[in-house]
Amino acid sequence: MRTERSLTRLDRVFARLDREPERPVHLDVPEMSRHRIALFAGTLAFYLAIVWAVLITSWLVRLDWQVMFFRPYQQWPEIHAFVDYYVVLGQRGPTAVMVAAWLGWRSWRQHTLRPLLALGVSLLLLNVTVGAAKYGMGRLGPHYATTIGSNEMWAGGDIFPSGHTANAVVTWGILAYLASTPRARRWLSALSAVVSLGVGMSTVYLGTHWLSDVLLGWAAGLLILLALPWFEPLITRAEVRILDLRDRWFARRGRPEPAKEPVSVPVAPAPLGSGREDAPVREPVAAPRTRAPAHLAPGPHTTRSDRTPVTPAGSRRPPHADRHPRNTAPAARPLSGG
Repeated sequence: MRTERSLTRLDRVFARLDREPERPVHLDVPEMSRHRIALFAGTLAFYLAIVWAVLITSWLVRLDWQVMFFRPYQQWPEIHAFVDYYVVLGQRGPTAVMVAAWLGWRSWRQHTLRPLLALGVSLLLLNVTVGAAKYGMGRLGPHYATTIGSNEMWAGGDIFPSGHTANAVVTWGILAYLASTPRARRWLSALSAVVSLGVGMSTVYLGTHWLSDVLLGWAAGLLILLALPWFEPLITRAEVRILDLRDRWFARRGRPEPAKEPVSVPVAPAPLGSGREDAPVREPVAAPRTRAPAHLAPGPHTTRSDRTPVTPAGSRRPPHADRHPRNTAPAARPLSGG
């Protein structure tokens, strides 16, 4: 009779994860090395330099206005339809869904929640840092600019840095960050760089962002990718916590279903005299090491010292009434009633 409950889809997912609870050895977790810290410091300096150049209305702001007056969407109108579709690769919703689907498959194949958790942490950092900078500096975009030559800062806008560009850097760059091999990491890094560069230039072409917005968006997204190794311990603890909550939830679900009748499994009988009916099955070679119980009749497999000198049935040899077992007193011989 089958007593196991039918597994749900969620049960099968976690059962798949439990087949290999440890991360495969060939998947290395990036560390915050000196080279990475140097890149992070250089990118942060570039980020601050862009902000400072816009704040003081330097040559960068004048370049922004020159590009805006150039109106690229009027210079090359034949690519306008393509750019309208291409810029979707930098939108938060569609890219997050596509990348999450791929990383979900990676989590299934690698038996770890780290890819999805790393994506969640990176998107959370993106929303916090880029969102705070956007609303903190409040710069207006090219279509809403009021004063020619002005930096349009603190005017109630939300355009600086470019969210499309930063999102493209993070969502496509996380694939390179989670790559399994150095070769795959190099190819994915190049691919994410090309995609994010194209998304940034597309926003400039459409006139939705200043050129300096795109430069700051690239720096903001790269800072998040470079800072991810600092959050790896948090990702590991979150994975352990999620699996622990899963185990507790399964344990609570199992309480109303006590094991009333165990599944019938054929079990070899335990040796006589063991005193335990549920004792684990032992190898049959271990049984002859014990002496036969005293209440059993002597058989052909008892030790030589315990054999009783009984004449076997059908033997031509006359019985030996004078013989008696060792270590025993001779039995009283019955009187012959002549």
